[in-house]
Amino acid sequence: MVRFFYDFSWTLILILSIPLVALLGKGRLSERLALIFPEGSLGEDNIWIHALSVGEVVSAISLVKALREKFPGKDIVFSVTTSKGMAIAKDEVASKVKALVTMPVDAWWCVRRIVNYTKPSLFVLVETDIWPGLIHHLSKRGIKAILVNGRISPRTFRSYTMLPSLIRRMFQPLELCLMQSELDSGRLLEIGIEPGKVKTVGNIKFDRNWEPMRPAEQKDWINRLGIEPGTPVWVAGSTHSGEERILLEVFQRLRTSFPGLRLILAPRNIERTDEIRRISHETGFETVLRTTPLKDREPYDVLVLDTLGELGRIYGVSTVSFVGGSLVPVGGQNLLEPASFGCPVLFGPYTHNFLSMSESLAEAGGGLRVADGEELFVSMQMLLSDPGKRESMGRLAEGFVHTNGGALDRVLSFIADSL
Repeated sequence: MVRFFYDFSWTLILILSIPLVALLGKGRLSERLALIFPEGSLGEDNIWIHALSVGEVVSAISLVKALREKFPGKDIVFSVTTSKGMAIAKDEVASKVKALVTMPVDAWWCVRRIVNYTKPSLFVLVETDIWPGLIHHLSKRGIKAILVNGRISPRTFRSYTMLPSLIRRMFQPLELCLMQSELDSGRLLEIGIEPGKVKTVGNIKFDRNWEPMRPAEQKDWINRLGIEPGTPVWVAGSTHSGEERILLEVFQRLRTSFPGLRLILAPRNIERTDEIRRISHETGFETVLRTTPLKDREPYDVLVLDTLGELGRIYGVSTVSFVGGSLVPVGGQNLLEPASFGCPVLFGPYTHNFLSMSESLAEAGGGLRVADGEELFVSMQMLLSDPGKRESMGRLAEGFVHTNGGALDRVLSFIADSL
């Protein structure tokens, strides 16, 4: 009965979407309704990897490379749900896969079309975005599905506990759930997912090919960003609404002791860049966007990053970093990018989406958790005043990244068994 109402609801949505498709023609809506696919046909028995958005795409990069090496006879199809994720995938993944596809909605008709197009022998879901219709259809056709790098946030867990029988039914078609931590595994087991299919393997984000920042590249970035050599730089990445005002207030206080300090703000959603620039101007800072040509820039205090895909390298010029989504109850963002450059990493109290990573980084001495803006100010002041402490903390952060790999090998082993 649940299945019937689910499919019936999607059927109504599809019918209502027909006028929009006719009006708008080919485009993202047509892709989301599985009306158009990339040109060319695919062979049989492909490995299909799906990533929801930017974070999941970044997680999957190392997985794609490793699967190509381990299974050279298998073609890889990669799908993404969001337009931002697709933009990153085109840069980072497109050249390494047979086809790059927009994931359609979970309507029965769309699901059949994309499965017929991708022709998978294995479906690999990265982290999240479980679509019941798709997983059920794959199971009916005898196609194995594996959840990789799985995590269950407190908010998701609370929603799961409200309807445990429905959630168990949703997860039932998955052959394996390869989870990031014992906490994530425990949450699935508490809901009643079969113990035999839940495995703790670690976080594959540690297994990226971390490319160091060479002096020539760092100099190039400093020039491109319009920063004078030797200027201290605070990079605050993946910030969310409510955090920028706190960061700007802290920055204002820091400039009393460190007048040369520059702040680079990189919001999680670039649609917010105009809003952040306005807030920064209201605070009294000369503020520019990254996309403003160098020749048109006045000397600035704050630069707002309004581009996709650059933050990962810009962390390499930072004196101290802050990772957002953590001063407000969002759950945090990935801490590994700034840590990989040997940069001290600060973050707030809300890191439940990266709980194990944040706790371990702090225990290793490479990161500092701050409770609020006041603690952030004190920690920033301490690090900017003490080069020895910054260097020591940076070494520990970089060491933390490079000594916590291995999850990818465990994931590949399970995938090999499934294939």
